[in-house]
Amino acid sequence: MFCLCVFLQLAALERQIFDFLGFQWAPILGNFLQIIVVILGLFGTIQFRPRYIVVYTVWTALWVTWNVFIICFYLEVGGLSKETDLMTFNISMHRSWWREHGPGCIRRVVRPSAPGILDDYSYVSVTGCIIDFQYLEVIHSALQILLSLIGFVYACYVISIFMEEEDSFDFIGGLDTYSYRQPPQEHVELKPVKPVGKVL
Repeated sequence: MFCLCVFLQLAALERQIFDFLGFQWAPILGNFLQIIVVILGLFGTIQFRPRYIVVYTVWTALWVTWNVFIICFYLEVGGLSKETDLMTFNISMHRSWWREHGPGCIRRVVRPSAPGILDDYSYVSVTGCIIDFQYLEVIHSALQILLSLIGFVYACYVISIFMEEEDSFDFIGGLDTYSYRQPPQEHVELKPVKPVGKVL
């Protein structure tokens, strides 16, 4: 479980960094919650707390759903458009960081020469990308789904083990293998103990 949590954390942190660079506020919030819940799930596994692992499994189902939505968003499935400001909560016009900085991309900033246009206004031209940014986002989400599904299966397995251990637990002096109405099979003979030392 520890190695799986490390992979989940590294994948979430990597994604968090690039979402911060692109000012993608919705994925930033989701990645932050993913990091917290993975830590909670790891703590629950180490400390034998099934409730924490149940929280992790519920979150994992939500996390997989969120990543499926991101895949649909970037592939423009069902009327979704990657050109909207949905990922930034309509706060800004930022897009995925991979749009301008993907592998092989050549980024050119073109300043308009028309009079009356602000000097800080510029157009960014991106050419030569080996892979389009939306496919990089889809790959990231697919990796998150794969790791999360493995984590979900493993968490369900750990919960079942914890539940079996709770059911088979025998309290000290509580639930013995014989009934309280039957005398025990072994008898212990008790003898008085003689005090050691002088008595005044």
